[in-house]
Amino acid sequence: MAKKLVTFGEVMMRLSPPGHLKFSQANSFDIVYGGGEANVAISCAYLGMKAAHMTRFPDTALGKAATQFLRKNWLSSDQIIYGDNKLGMYFLEKGAVHRPSVVVYERENSAFSKIQPDMINWEEVLEGADWFHWTGITPAISEGAAMSCLEAIKTANKMGITVSGDINSRKNMWKYGKTMQEIIPQLVEHCNIVITSPRGIYEMFGLGRIGGKFKDSAAQLMKAYPKIKKVVGKKRKSISASEQAIQGRFWTGKEFIKTEMLNISHVIDRVGTGDAFAAGLIYGLLHYEDELEALNFATAACALKHTVMGDVNMVSLENIKSLMGGNTSGALKR
Repeated sequence: MAKKLVTFGEVMMRLSPPGHLKFSQANSFDIVYGGGEANVAISCAYLGMKAAHMTRFPDTALGKAATQFLRKNWLSSDQIIYGDNKLGMYFLEKGAVHRPSVVVYERENSAFSKIQPDMINWEEVLEGADWFHWTGITPAISEGAAMSCLEAIKTANKMGITVSGDINSRKNMWKYGKTMQEIIPQLVEHCNIVITSPRGIYEMFGLGRIGGKFKDSAAQLMKAYPKIKKVVGKKRKSISASEQAIQGRFWTGKEFIKTEMLNISHVIDRVGTGDAFAAGLIYGLLHYEDELEALNFATAACALKHTVMGDVNMVSLENIKSLMGGNTSGALKR
C-alpha cells in the first residue's frame, strides 16, 4: 500500500518574466503556483505516494485556480478551507550566470495568514497518514498559522505519525510580534526529523555556531530536543547562478553520513530545490532501510529539481533512481 504524506502551509501564485528577463524588461508574466510544503507533497505524489496538502485559500476564482493546480498534480483537496479574498503571491526574476535571482513577496493579509487552529480538525486531516511535514515558513506568517502548525504536530504525535520540519531560518518574515526563537523551539520539541543547517541551529536555538561543523551542531540540537532522531541538511556550492553543486548531510545520533557532491552544470530553476530535497528524504526514509541510500535519493531529487521550471519537482522515480545509479548523461528516453 502506498505511503501517505500530509503537509501544511501557504500556497502562492508565482509570477515571473518569461525566460531570464529582468522585471524592467517584462511585458508579461508566466504564472505557476507553489509553496514550500505543497511543493514537497506534489513531489512525493509524482513518486507514487498518496499526498494531501492542508491550506486556506481565498473564496475567489484565484483560490479555485490554485486548488485546481493542486488537484491536477494528484493532491487531495478535500481538506482545503476557504475564506477572505486575497491569495498570497510572489514575483521571481530568474538570475543567470553571475546575476542572482530576485524575489519580491506580496503575502501580507492573505487568506492563509488569517488561519486559526479552530478552523481545522487535524484528526480528520491526518487520518491514514504515515508522515506529516511542515517548514519554518508557516509559523513565520502569523500567530494563527504558528498555533495551527503546533496543533497539527501534537495531533500527529498522538496518532503515531512521523513528523519532519524543514526549519532553516527566515529572519525577515517574522513581523507579527513573535520571534522565531520564541516559536520554533515549541514546534521542534515534538519533531522526529529536522532539516536544517549550523546557521539555522545557531540562529533559532543559540546552539553551536555559524560556520561550525554540521555534526557538532546537530548533536547539540538532538541533546536539547530528545524526540529528534535524525538531523539532515545539504551543502550547496554556488559556482554561479547557472552552475551549482549539492551534497547531502545526515547525523543519525551516532554517525555522520554524507553523499558525494552532485554537480548541476546548467540551472533552469533553483526555486523549490530545498523542497525537492525534503521530499526525496521523506520518500527515501520511508522506502529504504539504508540511511545513506535514502540521503543519496534526496540529493539526487534536489539536483534534478534544478532542471525543472516552476516551484515543483515534477520528476519520476525512474529519473531519480537513474541519477542515483550514476547516469548523468541526460540521454533521450524512447
